[in-house]
Amino acid sequence: MSKLLSLSEAISQFVNDGDTVYAAGFTHLIPFAAGHEIIRQGKKNLTLARATPDLIYDQMVAAGCAKKVIFSYMGNPGVGSLRLVRAALEKGQLEWEEYSHFGMITRLQAGASGLPFLPMKQTGASDLERANPSIKRIADPYGGPDLIAVPALNPDVAIVHVQRADANGDAHLWGIIGEQKEAAFAAKKVILTAEEIVDESVIRSDPNRTMIPGIIVSAVCHVPFACHPSYAQGYYDRDNEFYLAWDKVSESPEEVKKYLDEWVYGVKDRNEYWQKLGAQERLKVEPQMSEAINYGRY
Repeated sequence: MSKLLSLSEAISQFVNDGDTVYAAGFTHLIPFAAGHEIIRQGKKNLTLARATPDLIYDQMVAAGCAKKVIFSYMGNPGVGSLRLVRAALEKGQLEWEEYSHFGMITRLQAGASGLPFLPMKQTGASDLERANPSIKRIADPYGGPDLIAVPALNPDVAIVHVQRADANGDAHLWGIIGEQKEAAFAAKKVILTAEEIVDESVIRSDPNRTMIPGIIVSAVCHVPFACHPSYAQGYYDRDNEFYLAWDKVSESPEEVKKYLDEWVYGVKDRNEYWQKLGAQERLKVEPQMSEAINYGRY
């Protein structure tokens, strides 16, 4: 059965006020289009979880969507602080939980495995234990040093962007792989956005690249250019100029409001956003094909 929906329909059906939402993707394939649609639909009281919040959560916090953030490392990558999230935390306007990168991935892995928690080795970030009561020390039952335990994370919704998917939700992604697989398997519902919708024969032609299987996907949305200003390897480049520009925009509440009014509320969907941006040539990437793989026949 086809799971194809518009992004607007998917957000309306599967993201509810008060949900825990995990927008996956590390460095690239960050689902900005879905974040903007959540803002447009006025979703509220969300718990926003992400290993690296990036600008998408700065914008969602600015729009009043969030009551809490769960994160590991928070910043405008390569530029500086996430000014809006940081200001909200310092003013006590946001609840928060902080983990190490591996702590966040371990939480998702526990959730994906159906376990209440998972242990991990102690990290150098012992201050996190004092700041976050959800991080516990437990004895190694086999006599080794104490371990750190973190609770399972089972988001209500995981949003994952991929390069291509079929209408059933089987999806290929490549390049830098973050926590997409763990987040998808841990979540109760999965919204998949894709650069391309392809025939299932394309997915079947390279089964080892099927990171997300359709059996766990709730909705598939065809959303080209969904991760700008981050990038989709093989489709368009990272917009470094935007990351630098956002640092200046986020200094001023008036400029943030102006940005949201023009680039989120002021466009109806991602296609209109991309056409308005006019960055097709600037962010264009040249093809660099991998070698063919012979899977053989029997």
